[in-house]
Amino acid sequence: MTFLGVLTLSTILVLGAGYLWLAQPIHPHGPFLDLTVEPGTKPRGVAQAVIDSGTQTSADLLFVWFRLSGQARLIKAGSYEITNTTTPRSLLLMLTRGEESLRTVTLVEGWNFRQLRQALAKADQLKQDSKDWSDSELMTRLGRPGIHPEGRFYPDTYTYAKGASDTAVLKRALKSMDTHLALAWSNKSSLSPLKSSEEALILASIVEKETGKAADRPLIAGVFVNRLRMGMLLQTDPTVIYGLGASFDGNLRRIDLRTDTPYNTYTRAGLPPTPIAMPGKAAMAAAVQPASTQALYFVAKGDGSSHFSNSLSEHNRAVNRYQRGQGGQDSPVSGQ
Repeated sequence: MTFLGVLTLSTILVLGAGYLWLAQPIHPHGPFLDLTVEPGTKPRGVAQAVIDSGTQTSADLLFVWFRLSGQARLIKAGSYEITNTTTPRSLLLMLTRGEESLRTVTLVEGWNFRQLRQALAKADQLKQDSKDWSDSELMTRLGRPGIHPEGRFYPDTYTYAKGASDTAVLKRALKSMDTHLALAWSNKSSLSPLKSSEEALILASIVEKETGKAADRPLIAGVFVNRLRMGMLLQTDPTVIYGLGASFDGNLRRIDLRTDTPYNTYTRAGLPPTPIAMPGKAAMAAAVQPASTQALYFVAKGDGSSHFSNSLSEHNRAVNRYQRGQGGQDSPVSGQ
C-alpha cells in the first residue's frame, strides 16, 4: 500500500472513530448529572466543567469538538442536565441552544402570602435570597415599598433554571398579577360599586376564599356587591380568620366574630384593608362582573356549592336544611 493509501486509510479510521465518539453517551450510567456553565467560561473551561460534573469522556476531545464544530462561541451560560443518553453531539446542541434544565413551582389560588413563601422555600434548586427578609423588606426590594404583599402575586405554575433566585420568581408573579388585574379592571361592569382596582383585588380575594364550586363565583361576588351597595356588613368568615393570623386553630368561634380587628367584617363595614389571599383570574373576573342577583345571603350546601337567598328568613331555612347536624364550629355561616 502506498504512503498516500495509508494516509487515506488512517484519515478514514480517525474520522470513523470520531463519528462513533460523537454518538456515544458521555454519561452511560445513572439518571442525570448537573452541569453549570458560568457566564464568561471559555470553551476549554466548558469542556472541563463537563468532565468535573462526573461524565466519562475526554475534556480534550470535547474541546476539539467544540472548536471544529464552529459553534464554540455560541455556548450559553446556564444550568443543564446530562442524562445517560447525552452524547457529545447532543451536548453541544443543548449548550448552544441554551436548553437549561428547568424546575417548576406552583402558587395556588387562595393561598396567603405566608403559604407562598413556604412554597418558595421548599422549591427544588431555587436559591433562597429572600430567606431572611421581612415581608416589608422583600416588597421594597421588589420595587413596591410600603405595599402590603398579600394578594399581589398571581397564582400560577412558574418555571425556573436551577440556582435561580426566589426573587426572580416573585418578580414574575408580581408583574403577572399587575397584568391580570389591569385586564380585569378594564372589563369592570358599569354597575359595579368598586372604586379602584385595589378594591377589586380585595373583593376577588374574598370571593376566592368563599368559593367551593367554580360556577358560584359570580353569584358570591353578587352577594357581596349587593351588601356593599346597601351598606350592610359583609360578614364573611375568611376575613376574620385572616385577621386572627397564626392564633387561628382551625375552629372559628363566636367570640372571634365579636373580637374587632381591621379584617373583622362582622364588626367593620366595607372591605378589609388588604386582600386576604391570592385570587385567580376567575375570581377577579367575578369581582368586577358579578352576577345580577337579589341575593344577600349564601350558605354552603356540603357538596362544594352554595345556596343563595334573597331574605334572612329564607337564609335561616337554608341554614337549618344544610347545616343541621354539622358540628365542630359554633360561628354563623359565611355570608350571613
